[in-house]
Amino acid sequence: MTSAERTNSTLRRRTVLAAIAAIGVVGAATVRADPVDLRVVDRETGQILPLWRHHGRLYVAGQPGSRYSLRVTNHTDGRILVVMSVDGVNILTGETAGYGQGGYVFGPYQSYDVSGWRKSTTEVAAFAFARLSQSYAARTGRPGDVGVIGMAVFTEKVETPDYAPSIGAEGRNEPEMGASGGHAYALQRAAPPPATAPYSAGAKSAQGIFREKPTDERLGTAHGAREWSATRFTDFVRATSYPQWIRQIEYDTYGHLVSRGVIAPAWSPGYGPRPFPTQPDRGFVADPPDEP
Repeated sequence: MTSAERTNSTLRRRTVLAAIAAIGVVGAATVRADPVDLRVVDRETGQILPLWRHHGRLYVAGQPGSRYSLRVTNHTDGRILVVMSVDGVNILTGETAGYGQGGYVFGPYQSYDVSGWRKSTTEVAAFAFARLSQSYAARTGRPGDVGVIGMAVFTEKVETPDYAPSIGAEGRNEPEMGASGGHAYALQRAAPPPATAPYSAGAKSAQGIFREKPTDERLGTAHGAREWSATRFTDFVRATSYPQWIRQIEYDTYGHLVSRGVIAPAWSPGYGPRPFPTQPDRGFVADPPDEP
């Protein structure tokens, strides 16, 4: 083998090794999960709603009348406080949302579906997609931030020696409620429901109400039917005053997201007419179905 051949062989080996290393890095980045994950779950189907990324922002498409939940998963080995908002409203207290408010405390590696506005330690009002005018935020005079879900995550101050046992240690699955400060606190209860709720248990289904009058309104989240959901209070001292992780997911109807360019349609006039819209049939004419 000549010197030039040896040099080319070495370069090829280095190129292959570099390519393998690059593949490894890309794979790790693809499978690596966030320390705390937030997903939107369609409670009618049990499926996680797909996320679309557009200009660096995340979106999901909702269906008016469908109930949904927010699945929070703690991938860390410590307790965390998660302050959560829907349409700019704190889902625990009913306040216009801010980082310094109360939230849910999740144990190490705990995952839980938060399904509604917290009404007490044993009850929530279900999250349900609704027209903007029927959203809880709009009905309480705060329509400006309808259409977004927020999560601010705080780690626990490690010097804290005494706190209530985590949910995982007790075999509990429900998240605990943490205060906005240290050990001494008074967590406010959620704001009362509107005088005329969008729908309630025993009334017409959400689908029946929201689909009676088609509208082009944006999507919001209603104050739905009361449901059982147990939790309790606990102490939590934040490691910092500013959250370690922040996640926001915006939402609207599928049609609105397509019209805004967030979701690309499978086909649009911009791509030009297609002479063969479907894959060509490789066989021949099929027999008609048998006579009944």
